[in-house]
Amino acid sequence: MGVRSWPNDRVDKPSNRVIIARMLAPSTIDADALDPYSEIVTRAFERVSPAVVSITTRSTDGKPLGHGSGVLYTPDGYLLTNSHVVTGAAELTAGLTDGRELCATLVGNDPETDLAVLRLSGNGFQYARFASSSALRVGQLVIAIGNPFGYQATVTAGIISALGRSLRTRAGRLMESVIQTDAPLNPGNSGGPLVDSSGRVVGINTAIAGGAQGICFAIGIDIAADVGATLMREGRVRRSRLKLSGQTITLDRRIARGLGRSSANAILIVEVPAGGPANRAGLQNGDVLLDFDGEAVAGLDQLHRLLTVQRAQQDIPIRLMRRGKLLETTIRPEAD
Repeated sequence: MGVRSWPNDRVDKPSNRVIIARMLAPSTIDADALDPYSEIVTRAFERVSPAVVSITTRSTDGKPLGHGSGVLYTPDGYLLTNSHVVTGAAELTAGLTDGRELCATLVGNDPETDLAVLRLSGNGFQYARFASSSALRVGQLVIAIGNPFGYQATVTAGIISALGRSLRTRAGRLMESVIQTDAPLNPGNSGGPLVDSSGRVVGINTAIAGGAQGICFAIGIDIAADVGATLMREGRVRRSRLKLSGQTITLDRRIARGLGRSSANAILIVEVPAGGPANRAGLQNGDVLLDFDGEAVAGLDQLHRLLTVQRAQQDIPIRLMRRGKLLETTIRPEAD
């Protein structure tokens, strides 16, 4: 039995003209639709960019010194930026994404964490929300917004490459819990926000690794928020001091084991200025500082972390080694 054919079911192959017409016909796919990655970056940028400002610094004679970025975090004009962006400036100007340029006032500066707080006059500013940098994960998408080379509201994206990095500030202090990211940064990005996929600030962009590609750093927002609140309240971050000079050394392994220390490092005291806390406590050149307030001191950076303002004017127990003998005494740090 043959196949039955109806008069009108003949199907001709489409001509080239028909094929081209179909190719040029409007697509049924929404041309404005974004892929999921682009959608995330775009929404985060749109949410945060109105709070990102371009900072211009000038000298006393009005000459430009440099450019940086900042992020508003209150509706009444407080913004975070880097200390190195504003240090040495006699005049500060903030450019908003809506085209306004406003004078900025330095509220407080903390070179030891490379953070500063500025304030713009006025109210009703759009501002960014903070997340918690302690909840970040390696591999997480992050977006950097700033003004590299003066190009306002520039966005780059990448991932968190590592957490818990250490970074030495221009003031010489070692900061810990620094975020490493491959979201590209350039001069002018300093002080701008690093945000998560929800458009919440997780860090303040601060540095790039010289000579490297894709190695950039941001100060975790947990530290930045704490320092920022202190600067708003007091204008500075107060710490305590011992007034001594020292260097990190490595103890003989047998001595370290005999002392029951988890770290073989300690601090060799090389100078004790007269009249300071170390001098009043009887410390001498050549002493080796082992413990401070019950905690083994593994180097100068750790000692700096322990010298909080809460320990100022308090008798803190210390343990040291002098000419092979262990000594225990107390020291009273001074407020900075």
